[in-house]
Amino acid sequence: MALSGLDIYKLLPKTNCRECGFATCLAFAMQLAKKSVSIDKCPYLSKESKDILEAQALAPIKLITVGSQGHGFEIGNETVMFRHEEKFHRPCAIGFIVEDSLSDSEIKNKVDKINALKFERVGQKLEASLIVIKQTHDTGRFVESVRLVSSGTLLGLGVMVKDAQTLRASLNCLSEKKPLVYYSGFGDLNPVVDVAREFGASLVVSADSLDALSDLTVSLSKSGFNDFILEVKGGSIPDKVWSLTQIRRLALKKNNRSLGYPSLVIIDKSDPFEEAQEAATYIAKYAGVVLIKNTEAFEALSLLTLRQNIYTDPQKPLQIEPKLYPVGPVNDKSPVLITTNFSLSYFTVLGEVEASKIPSYIVSVDTEGMSVLTAWAAEKFTPQRISDSLSKYKVKDVISHNCLIIPGYVAVMSGELEEESGFDVTVGPKEAAGIPSFLKNL
Repeated sequence: MALSGLDIYKLLPKTNCRECGFATCLAFAMQLAKKSVSIDKCPYLSKESKDILEAQALAPIKLITVGSQGHGFEIGNETVMFRHEEKFHRPCAIGFIVEDSLSDSEIKNKVDKINALKFERVGQKLEASLIVIKQTHDTGRFVESVRLVSSGTLLGLGVMVKDAQTLRASLNCLSEKKPLVYYSGFGDLNPVVDVAREFGASLVVSADSLDALSDLTVSLSKSGFNDFILEVKGGSIPDKVWSLTQIRRLALKKNNRSLGYPSLVIIDKSDPFEEAQEAATYIAKYAGVVLIKNTEAFEALSLLTLRQNIYTDPQKPLQIEPKLYPVGPVNDKSPVLITTNFSLSYFTVLGEVEASKIPSYIVSVDTEGMSVLTAWAAEKFTPQRISDSLSKYKVKDVISHNCLIIPGYVAVMSGELEEESGFDVTVGPKEAAGIPSFLKNL
């Protein structure tokens, strides 16, 4: 559990010397509890107290980085159990397993297919996080497979090996790429830890229970290495969800440092629908990495979309830059449609305008990311705001007509908007799906 201000106060010298910048040690303790000041500001703190407070200041779930700068991902360092409490910070990494049993051409084709799994949704780009190469053959074949994958992608990389010798040989091909290491052998883990430390890799540690996993991380971290990712082996889907939840709860609520690491789940399903359903469960609760085998676009899109929804800040709606957007080869006679800067509203309207094949302008009004009806009810989508946007974006300079199209749900403002803006206002359809036929008949 996090120390309270009074708990911290008991560790301070209680001299009220004011050298920390606060009137009393209690005031300083309260700011330490909020993590708004550093313990270094107290010049008289004992070593024992400093060690306790430094341990307390560590993130409850360690931040793990996989991949080189600009071509990798971060997991861990989460702070809450439920996203409505704050938000989830670092999206679950979705990765694909590529076995070295495939031929060179098959490996290249699979890597190319994974690289192509890129989508755009409400203005955000969605893509996978990593590719993990799994060893099923000898060291030579595995290293060659690692070279093939590494040269064909910019995604984060991982290796799934059976021994420390193969691990060292494969990591020599991945210099400065900070790969993820999964040891699938049965021997002593310490040589594997030594190699992972040498190459700056993160290591997946696996056990059959939480107690065994906790003991393992404590034992291995004595060497000074602690870039771990946790895996609880076996069990049904509910068992795995329970383990993932307990790992997170024990780290956040009980400050259990031995389990304070992100977690990983491997899904062994050949059917993409079953695989997607299981992966979705772990993305929601609370995997840091989910590894799958299938590379179907429909499966990847569904999982990436789910991840995007879960890791979006629920207190901050997705929004785009408010401005005048041309859609297609517009001219001075192109229609002008009005909407808000809520991403889902804008991209829904954009899609329907593109489907109509009629070049048009879309004016995105700054409503602080609210949808049409919500913004209208909150007085963020008013005739005054729309009129100000029309002036700000100089709409009259790009068109020769004097007509605006507003959403049908706010038809009530049409008269006042005409008076405020000087434009002729046409009420459009209530639903975006009606835009194509509306524009064609305009």
